[in-house]
Amino acid sequence: MISVRNLAMRYGGVVALRDMNLSVGQGTIHAVVGESGAGKSTLVKVLAGVLRPNSGTIRVGDQIVTVDSPIAARKHSFGVVHQGLGLFADRSVLANLFVNREPLRNGFVSRREMEARSRTLLRQLKLDVDVHAPVGQLGMGERHYVELGRAILEGPRLLILDEPNSALDRRQTEHLFTVLSDLKAKGTSVLYVSHRLEDVFAIADQVTVMRNGRDVLTSERSALSEADVIDAMIGQQRGSLFPPALPANASTIRPRITVEGLSGGRISGVSFTARSGEILGLAGLEGSGVEDLFEMLFGLREAQSGRVRLPDGYGLPGNPTEAARRGIGLVPANRLCNGLMPDRSLAFNIGNIATGARNWGSRRYSPKAAIAAAARQIDALRIKGLPDAPVNSLLAGDQQKIVIAKWLETAPQVLLLDNPAGGIEAAAKRKIYALIRQMAANGCIVLLRSVEPSELTNLSNRVLVFHRGRVAGELSGAEMKRRTVLQLTTTGEMPEAERPKKKLVGAMA
Repeated sequence: MISVRNLAMRYGGVVALRDMNLSVGQGTIHAVVGESGAGKSTLVKVLAGVLRPNSGTIRVGDQIVTVDSPIAARKHSFGVVHQGLGLFADRSVLANLFVNREPLRNGFVSRREMEARSRTLLRQLKLDVDVHAPVGQLGMGERHYVELGRAILEGPRLLILDEPNSALDRRQTEHLFTVLSDLKAKGTSVLYVSHRLEDVFAIADQVTVMRNGRDVLTSERSALSEADVIDAMIGQQRGSLFPPALPANASTIRPRITVEGLSGGRISGVSFTARSGEILGLAGLEGSGVEDLFEMLFGLREAQSGRVRLPDGYGLPGNPTEAARRGIGLVPANRLCNGLMPDRSLAFNIGNIATGARNWGSRRYSPKAAIAAAARQIDALRIKGLPDAPVNSLLAGDQQKIVIAKWLETAPQVLLLDNPAGGIEAAAKRKIYALIRQMAANGCIVLLRSVEPSELTNLSNRVLVFHRGRVAGELSGAEMKRRTVLQLTTTGEMPEAERPKKKLVGAMA
């Protein structure tokens, strides 16, 4: 038995875990589910020794243990597969499996033992790859299995998996379940963290639901329905966060984006329309295809087939510069890596796009115009910073306002928002939501992707739900319930009570 009691974890003023309790029995698979921000990944990082909790205990059997580093986690026989892969792409499969744990013989690394153990491990995983091949040459699914192999190399007492099948197809996922069942039969305990309820109900013995940093439900999986789990995940509604809709622009009756049979990347046969002044919500787990759609619309990825007509009457842009010139803006999920230059000033971040958008022929950057643009947006959005202040000196909410502000200055016809309120506190979220409402009221087509169903149901006019690369359903009006969105994103199926109302996939609204 491995258990945690009363774990608490704070980041400054943000409480990530509060009185978290969990017990994983020997030779069982225990699933942990919850909405984004519930604290699941923080729990994983605490057990992995990446984060040290402010309070609480971790027990192995009857003994309280300290897990204050990844080395300590290994000492207590915890194997971890994090959500983001930690492999070295330019190094071999063999080197990745044994990183920081190379076997020694007479003071020297024993490559013979490494090769023998790795081949045994790969046979166990049924992974047919050359142990000397660079990991960068493998497919994403194969890389995930290498990461899993590294975690089980030393026969862990507890195997912790954080979204283990986010990059796996159905066949690879079923194979993963076979591997986990074999480990379970040998006495290994598995902590399985996932958004995918269909997978949880296929593999788990017990289920714990987290909400707001604590456990709110723990039960045998056989005693639960998907509806029970979704109810526990949702909890209290948070409608007060969301400002009311503004009067719609008269042009909303005219379709402005038409997508027919679009395929490429991870999406297949996607069709929809979006109108001027509309907020079209896009729901889907990571890897469901929404990211690929955004990349195509912004000129970052080529489509394989299908027809697209954008507001200017033409098809997909060939690159981001063309997309911006044609009035398409993108607010990416990772603002610091992809949306901002954090060491540069507010003026540079806003003006680099805004001044260029007015003269794409020369692309000349004008410091004077950039400062003027920044001053306008600082005043309009109440950003707490001066035009010459570096972006990394701002709070997260103000940083996100800057990402949006640089596109507001260009008056885009289409704005692609990828989880725009992720990682910011409630007060800043409400301001971001108000910005989204205002953009739509001004006639912009807003495509809103969010990992929080409540954002989609409270802000969107309609919601398209993606599941495994296809549109699993289109929701509008009374159909836009958090329960329905969660059910569709995790299983691809409408709740039983809603099925008679289900619209045809790809229907043009």
